[in-house]
Amino acid sequence: MDELTLLHADVTGCRICPRLVAWREEVAVTKRRAYRDWAYWGKPVHGFGDPEARLLLVGMAPGAHGANRTGRLFSGDASGDFLYAALHRAGFANQPTSTHRDDGLQLHDCYITSVARCVPPQNKPNAVEITNCRPFLQRELLLLPHVRVVMPLGRIAFDGYLAGLRAMGHAIPRLDFGHGRQHTLPDGLPALLCAYHPSQQNTRTGRLTEEMMDTVLAQAKLLL
Repeated sequence: MDELTLLHADVTGCRICPRLVAWREEVAVTKRRAYRDWAYWGKPVHGFGDPEARLLLVGMAPGAHGANRTGRLFSGDASGDFLYAALHRAGFANQPTSTHRDDGLQLHDCYITSVARCVPPQNKPNAVEITNCRPFLQRELLLLPHVRVVMPLGRIAFDGYLAGLRAMGHAIPRLDFGHGRQHTLPDGLPALLCAYHPSQQNTRTGRLTEEMMDTVLAQAKLLL
């Protein structure tokens, strides 16, 4: 078993945060009416994608009836519908949709992870929970040696990723978050390219449009 597969096993077996364990399992039992026939994943959700990826996307946490149901980040909900369509248009995904973890989706030169691995109540992981998850992200960064661009999706992912780097000993200055904003980091670290999270709160209000997502992915391709 390779190191990335071992990491995935460690992620899915984690029970460190009592609040998150209770919530993810409650959601998996109560379900949403539309998915009452589904066997929910109901566990922490590990990253996935191309192990040789040069582009790393970092999300916040699994969705209650998306990844907590399907077992794959951004699969099975509106955020994923928006994101995977954009990744397909940009050439990073072989198909524009993802409904479950065995649907044939493959990422090319791209890997997706998150700063929190369990679905949180009210979609808000707290600082302690993100800190508890940090070693998983740090291990992932070391096991993805070809990454050249990191794209945090949203401010929480941005802050969590930078906190992880600082905890690894990198002297990261205070940086501003904004969609499309680029930062050059020290120590030969990958370029940092910010993007808004593809949540319905952002996409339905027009804060994040398809054109904006296409543009930031085009920026990533130029950096690569």
